[in-house]
Order: sequence, then C-alpha cells, then structure tokens
Amino acid sequence: MPSNNKQKPEERDSFCRIRDSFRHFARKSSEVLGTAWAFIGSLIIIAVWGLTGPMFHFSDTWQLIINTGTTIVTFLMVFLIQNTQNRDAKAMHLKLDELIRAIEGARNRLVDLEKLSDEELKQLEEQFTRLRNKASERASEIEEIEEEKEAHYT
Repeated sequence: MPSNNKQKPEERDSFCRIRDSFRHFARKSSEVLGTAWAFIGSLIIIAVWGLTGPMFHFSDTWQLIINTGTTIVTFLMVFLIQNTQNRDAKAMHLKLDELIRAIEGARNRLVDLEKLSDEELKQLEEQFTRLRNKASERASEIEEIEEEKEAHYT
C-alpha cells in the first residue's frame, strides 16, 4: 500500500499491524509447512482419503473432497510462499548491495541490479562473459608458463 498523506495515522498503524502479522504468520507457516513432517502429514491425509474410497464407492463427492482441499491449500500456499520469497530476495539484495558498496573498485552500478531493464541486464551479462573469457585465457596462459617452468627445472 503506497503511503498516502491523507491517510489517518491510526489507519497506517492498523495496516502496519496487519502487514506485520501476515509477515510473521507467513514466516512461521513456511518454517512448519516446509518440513518433512508436514510432507508426511500430507501423505497420511492422501492415504486416508484413498482408503476411504471403497467406503464412499469412489463417488463424485469423495473425489470432490480431495480436489477442493488441495485447490484451497495450493491457493493459500502461493501467497505464503511468495511473501517469504519476496522478503528473502529483498534481504539478499540488500546484503549484496552492502558488499558492493564496501568493496573498493566494485562497480556501484551493480547496486539495485534487479531494477535494470532486460536489455541492460543482457548487456551486463555480455560484459561479464567477456571478462570471464579473458580471465580464463589469462589463467590458461599462467598455467602454461608454470608448467614450462616446472618442466625446465625438473
């Protein structure tokens, strides 16, 4: 939600509390639901559902239960996962930005790299490819010189 000067302070505080509550809920949910126990639990649910099939004569209602349940869970998990990934990506970008700023000689242009256009990213990728190739060629040359020195002294 963009900041709005016309918004009352209590409305901003309320929104911040909701956002923070969701962030906390999403983080805890991803920690719990990303475990082996959660996976085993889901397997048990599916097994129980499958075993009840004969009891319900594999009816349309029986099938609808699992379809509806998995659809709802998937729908909700998308938001939880996306929230967690957005926060993790933002934290990673900030850490990398700090490293770039702290290293003398680093190109500060690489700070906020994620905000560049696709064309700018492609050009930068091409620059790094050229740098990598030059470094590889130089490493090969140094390796050859070292091998010649070893052969000469042995």
